[in-house]
Amino acid sequence: MGVKKTKLKNWLAKEGRSQAWLSRNSNVSRHALSEICTGKRDPNMSTVKKIMSAIRKVNKDAKVEDFFDV
Repeated sequence: MGVKKTKLKNWLAKEGRSQAWLSRNSNVSRHALSEICTGKRDPNMSTVKKIMSAIRKVNKDAKVEDFFDV
């Protein structure tokens, strides 16, 4: 079984952005992002808000449901 590709991981790949970039811009640890991107962890609401704040720096119209199953 391969690594699950989440909507967040797919977006990062499509945008050519790294988890390190997202970590720096969201103040979420790289370890947590790695687990979120591979579907091993579901982020809490506080973490979702931090990640969405970083994403909206480059895509102001981004919606939570575009990245997470809500």
